Amino acid sequence: MNKKTWTKTSTTKTWTMIAALCALLALAACSKKEEAPAPAAEQPAAQPAATPIDPATVATINGTVKFDGTAPKPAKIDMSQDPGCKGTNEAENVVVNNGDLANVFVYVKDGLGSRTFDVPATPIVLDQQGCKYHPHILGVMAGQTIQIKNDDPTTHNIHPTPKDNREWNESQPPSSPALEKNFAREEIMLPVKCNQHPWMKMYINVVKSPFYAVTDKDGKYSITGLPPGNYTLAFVQEKLGEQDQSITVGPKETKTVDQSFKPAAD
Repeated sequence: MNKKTWTKTSTTKTWTMIAALCALLALAACSKKEEAPAPAAEQPAAQPAATPIDPATVATINGTVKFDGTAPKPAKIDMSQDPGCKGTNEAENVVVNNGDLANVFVYVKDGLGSRTFDVPATPIVLDQQGCKYHPHILGVMAGQTIQIKNDDPTTHNIHPTPKDNREWNESQPPSSPALEKNFAREEIMLPVKCNQHPWMKMYINVVKSPFYAVTDKDGKYSITGLPPGNYTLAFVQEKLGEQDQSITVGPKETKTVDQSFKPAAD
């Protein structure tokens, strides 16, 4: 083979290889362009829509929680270590008024099945005033914003100590903007303290439904908008424990469910 023939053959092979490579690249690009989207399971999971409730059928549960025994005397609180603190100087762990028990958390513990509920857009407010938390017992839905305010002329240090949620510890000087926090998982009687003022304690109750209440100073509570069904109603007090009742409510029914707690065993 002479030099001219060899050069021509080599050039032909080179162009053939280039053409083949171009064809492969074009095929790969086409395949990539036509590649199917990722399976649905790999996409971010959408939040489930709230289960519809017929407002024409909803029921109400209300009642009174009593203290069955001699009411304990409130423990005195010494706030003298901080001149910026004022208040009633009494502990709130068992608050009894003429036999009525305040600060009991009441909620539908079981019976809602797989129902889902919209998280309220309105924040729940937790205030610090007189070097005490207001309210002492708070109910909130999982994911709902808690707006924490400091109305005292002193610095507070808010420190939740949960079992099932994320723990945090944050200072809040006087006149500072409100803190906005939330808890992702259900947890009953989640303790909150202030590292600056050891007597400051309260409890947050994180639940998955809007069907909860806290008894007022007269021991009264009310849960509204409940769909008809069979439920377990839980009454929880920070020192006296939990009492449960099984209840059934029909369409449009208003049912009274009372409960009582005995003094804690020594």
